[in-house]
Amino acid sequence: MNRVFIKTYGCQMNERDSDAVAAMLRARGYRIVDKEEICDILLLNTCSVRDSAEQKAIGKAANVVARKRRNPDFVLGILGCMAQNRGAALLDTLPDVDLIIGTQKFHQVPDYLDNLRAARAAGVPVGASIVDIGEEAGSQNTIRDHLEMDERQISAFVSIQQGCNMDCAFCIVPKTRGDERSRPMDEIVAECRQLAQRGVRELTLLGQIVTSYGRRDYAHTDGVSPFVQLVERVHAIEGIERIRFTSPHPRGFKQDLVEAYGRLPKLCEYVHLPMQSGSDRILRAMNRPYSRDRYREIVDSLRAVKPGMYFSTDVIVGFPGETDEDFEQTRQLFQACNYDMAYIFKYSVRSGTVAADLGDQIPDDVKEQRNQVLLELLKANSVRRNERLIGTVEEVLVEGPDKSGAHFTGRTRGNRVCIFDADPRLVGQLVPLRIERASVSTLYGELVLAGVA
Repeated sequence: MNRVFIKTYGCQMNERDSDAVAAMLRARGYRIVDKEEICDILLLNTCSVRDSAEQKAIGKAANVVARKRRNPDFVLGILGCMAQNRGAALLDTLPDVDLIIGTQKFHQVPDYLDNLRAARAAGVPVGASIVDIGEEAGSQNTIRDHLEMDERQISAFVSIQQGCNMDCAFCIVPKTRGDERSRPMDEIVAECRQLAQRGVRELTLLGQIVTSYGRRDYAHTDGVSPFVQLVERVHAIEGIERIRFTSPHPRGFKQDLVEAYGRLPKLCEYVHLPMQSGSDRILRAMNRPYSRDRYREIVDSLRAVKPGMYFSTDVIVGFPGETDEDFEQTRQLFQACNYDMAYIFKYSVRSGTVAADLGDQIPDDVKEQRNQVLLELLKANSVRRNERLIGTVEEVLVEGPDKSGAHFTGRTRGNRVCIFDADPRLVGQLVPLRIERASVSTLYGELVLAGVA
């Protein structure tokens, strides 16, 4: 009775946390399975960014309760941001949940499961559910283990920083993830080196505000921030071919980071740069410490260093008080920045945030209309950018078979998904791919290699 299935909701940080929990459980003797139907223990690693994300996880847990009632030994756990946000109150809706574990206690999951299983094996009534959402100093340092896969792992996430001190008016992350906490640089570099030795070729550095890494722990050296110092050290690791990072804050794009794109060839020319709004008035209401002009300066400076830079962003439409003029300013900036990818959200109230108490809420139909305007712009931008790649040769990192199993997949430096035919021996290699056709989100091409189809 030790088969564990972990279902992950939300961001890449949650994916990384799930991977670390899985690695810790496997080291303790648990089996990590890839099918929920055969598990003895189901762990839901949850998201709280929007209420809909929480409701999805709650609905899933409610559906699983029937299975648990048929099999009292079945274990159901809720981990992560929703657990941190709601805590023991979740038991009012889901009284049969065994574990509610917050974002700073992932490393305690193996111990809690061991205790539950031991009690049941001994016939001892378990009693109340286990709820642990307390803060724990140094918890950021526990997300360091990686689950070793049967197939070769080509890319990996590395958690370098957790928590957020920005207090954006719409965001619940400071509540669910706590204050900014950074891992020691030497430990991060050692983790990256171990991943390289296992065959990983691409790393994505993760943090709630990743560009704030180490700002209280390390000194700026010759104008270079601790984050850029870390990128430089990872760049020097033999075997690592590509470096990405997410999620940054526009505040973190000082000159040292902009210049890094020109002097560190492993740093991919792809930037996720959250805009949230193009209206200075709304940005102030959101407590976002930059202006639309400063945002545009960052975009232009990055394109000056790397003319082919790819950009993605986050935008919220319908923030309380957003007028037609405010949205028009967002639309204009969105169009000017020519994004390749964007996550466009209709504002939803999150209890516990400053924005939840603001008046002048925007009607749902207005939010939807504004959402569609930006989605249509994004589609046109993406199609235009992809079509310009037809006939060019792009460097692609071969990741493995695609979902169909009939072809292979990989990504360009600009984070575009590519589908092509290849030999399995090329997995993990950087190869030249001639782009032959394109859709909104995918490129299709042929390898420029003699004798390889």
